[in-house]
Amino acid sequence: MMVIFPMNIVLINPYELGRQPFGLAEPAAWLSEAGHHVRGLDLSLQRLDSDILRDAALIYIYVGMHTATRIAIEALPQIRKLAPEAHICVYGLYAPMNEALLRSMGVKSIFGGEVEPDLVALADSLRDGRECVQAGAVVNLTKVAFRIPDRSILPELSRYAHLRLGGEVTRTVGFAEGSRGCKHLCRHCPVVPVYEGKFRIVPVDVVMADIRQQVAAGAEHISFGDPDFFNGPTHAMRLVRALHAEFPDVTYDATIKIEHLINHRELLPILKEAGCLFITSAVEAVDDRVLRYLDKNHTSDDFSIAVEILRELDIAFAPTFVPFTPWTTLEGYIALLERLLSLRLVESVPPIQLAIRLLIPAGSYLLKIPGFVEMIDEYDERLLGYPWRHPDPAVDALQRDIQSLVERSEQGDIERTELFAHIWALAHEALGHRAPTLPTDFGEKIPHMSEPWYCCAEPTSQQLQSF
Repeated sequence: MMVIFPMNIVLINPYELGRQPFGLAEPAAWLSEAGHHVRGLDLSLQRLDSDILRDAALIYIYVGMHTATRIAIEALPQIRKLAPEAHICVYGLYAPMNEALLRSMGVKSIFGGEVEPDLVALADSLRDGRECVQAGAVVNLTKVAFRIPDRSILPELSRYAHLRLGGEVTRTVGFAEGSRGCKHLCRHCPVVPVYEGKFRIVPVDVVMADIRQQVAAGAEHISFGDPDFFNGPTHAMRLVRALHAEFPDVTYDATIKIEHLINHRELLPILKEAGCLFITSAVEAVDDRVLRYLDKNHTSDDFSIAVEILRELDIAFAPTFVPFTPWTTLEGYIALLERLLSLRLVESVPPIQLAIRLLIPAGSYLLKIPGFVEMIDEYDERLLGYPWRHPDPAVDALQRDIQSLVERSEQGDIERTELFAHIWALAHEALGHRAPTLPTDFGEKIPHMSEPWYCCAEPTSQQLQSF
């Protein structure tokens, strides 16, 4: 009888917004079930451990966002040095679009989409001594049978980002996914080139089992990581009802598109009753022309309507933005700041949101806009995207100044309103105007995560210097 020895596998998460990553825990469950020995490293909390990597036969690196990929690129040389014989595989949204670069750095296998069956198949093949030569990146959108994520390979939940409720009050946060992919085709979104309008439901019983183990580990709040919680509104409502029925004291947040907040407003009171503290929505811009280029399917006026809908229900609103694009003007940027003032949302917006510059990854649907390729430079592997320069150098200079200001502020505990005042002054100075006096009502402080960075923000120098 042939004895089958387990593969020593290490799963690495470079970064995921300070959250305990589903993108590691779910594959870990599949690989453990297949009989492999699995260990995890989360580089947002841990260093590359030579003792863990030394015996690894297979290393999986999860790149679900831009910052994670930039950190993975910085870490790869050290990973190869610590585990020179290991087969290295990179998976996640940003893996297929950066295939050429990753292969040039010694990565042997690349997967995107619903990756778990392919991760197991690769591990089984290597264990059995079969040759594993991958001709190209594999993107699998076939529906998979989700397992209960194995979070035992990750650091304790209490070490991750927590929810700030005001003052010294915080809550330990769990992270769950009710779906993957997205049925929308927003042109700047990194989900779109991989999923192309498809999304996959994680069954309610699996999500609840995952939440259950996180509550047992101390979670008092659940952050749903779905690209859009209302891609499947019926599924979403089943989830929140199940969550509230079993854990009535556990609160949660979710990400929902502006158009869904308006079109499904009748569901929002149920979210509130079930413990929803705040909703994040990718507003991106208050200029309708820019919104059309991004294919967001909402207008500037819709943004204001969504704010009022949520305010009436006492659900906090956390809008996100991509304020610097090739179509941004200095006047348009000031208009964004003025809108935040008029809607009393200054306290609702982390300052990094006012510095984000449009990222254009490989395969971006922005490249489908007629004439857009003439506005950008050739693909830059160092940046993992297409660089662009604004026709008005003052716009680029303003973005750099605000980015630098926000990065410096991360070293101290500076109030959002104070940073907004600095940004307000910088924006008017760039236009050659004296900044008007700011009003005194910036809106109420809202619950927010202790980790302020976002998936579409460039990594800070401090994040990259870890390696």
